[in-house]
Amino acid sequence: MPGPGVPYGERLARVALTRVAEPGDELVGRWLTERGPEEVLRALRGGGGRLDGVSPQRWEGFRLRARDLPHPEADLATAEGTGCRFVCPGDPEWPAQLDDLGTGRPVGLWVRGAPSLRFWALRSVALVGARACTDYGVHMAATLSAGLAERGWTVVSGAAYGVDGAAHRGALGVDGATVGVLACGVDVAYPRGHERLIRSIGEHGLLLAELPAGAHPTRSRFVQRNRVIAALTRGTVVVEAELRSGSLVTARRARELHRTVMGVPGPVTSGLSSGVHRLLRADGALVTDPDEVIELVGHIGELAPERRGPALPRDLLPPEAARVLEAMPARNAVPVGKLARAAGTPSELTLVRLHELRSLGFVERKGDHWWLLPPAPAVARHPNV
Repeated sequence: MPGPGVPYGERLARVALTRVAEPGDELVGRWLTERGPEEVLRALRGGGGRLDGVSPQRWEGFRLRARDLPHPEADLATAEGTGCRFVCPGDPEWPAQLDDLGTGRPVGLWVRGAPSLRFWALRSVALVGARACTDYGVHMAATLSAGLAERGWTVVSGAAYGVDGAAHRGALGVDGATVGVLACGVDVAYPRGHERLIRSIGEHGLLLAELPAGAHPTRSRFVQRNRVIAALTRGTVVVEAELRSGSLVTARRARELHRTVMGVPGPVTSGLSSGVHRLLRADGALVTDPDEVIELVGHIGELAPERRGPALPRDLLPPEAARVLEAMPARNAVPVGKLARAAGTPSELTLVRLHELRSLGFVERKGDHWWLLPPAPAVARHPNV
């Protein structure tokens, strides 16, 4: 059904143009801005002269695609019959942050799933990474995704193998919100091995595509899909990526759009960490858990707990007692006088501190000699202590 504020003729023209223009075509985007969808479609169908800024060969390519288009009303009816809808600029459901793409913003989006795209995108994070990821990458992607979803954030990814799939499964596993952005039509399960996952995303979350039903992915469409993931979300987290990785394209687009760029570190010996580590050396933020992600992309006051190492009993000692304890030899018993010289503390005060240390289980005494006892186990410190 037509959305409020979007003339029906404009909506039909945008539907038709999703079959003519490739995603992210900035030339077509400029035409849409300057002339409007209906005039652009009319020109492509032969209702006027050639539009400016295009070579004769490319213009002929546009004309070939526009020549035998199915009627856009039929596309809308087919979409509605399969539980899909078309969302375009001017609709209440249109996420305004996609307008940051300028002339490269989508002509419109084919959407499958009941939730509101605009509302789900308000608190969303992109989670992307290597397709051929390690078990560590799968674990980190699923853990981050589940944690973000449990905290009310929408996890956005590309439904690919590896990190993408783990991210979607992590959110679905806790009944959280997840959005799959596809480089094909929303009715095309790609990759084929993710057919069940993609169906599940469409049933419990949202599937998005710039391309109409039946369209298949190409290399360039994957690249352009990444710009939508970057623009739709508040920030992008990269989990495992080689130096030439599509997920780094998403991160670069996110940086260009002034979104937060984050990376999860990995082993320095792994090629799958090299891209992430280069990202972190540039201006990416290092994150290791959902709270750290939310601190970067959330509202003021949504802070991650302070991380501290385990508290050792000797950390709680007064300075003089700690100095006497540090002066104790590791293996041999020692008399008070010798220990006092090593600690730089008067003998009387050294003896007082030794008795305190004995009561706390640090040292033991036999006659005039003192020696160290085995250290007590570390005590985990509460993050807010």
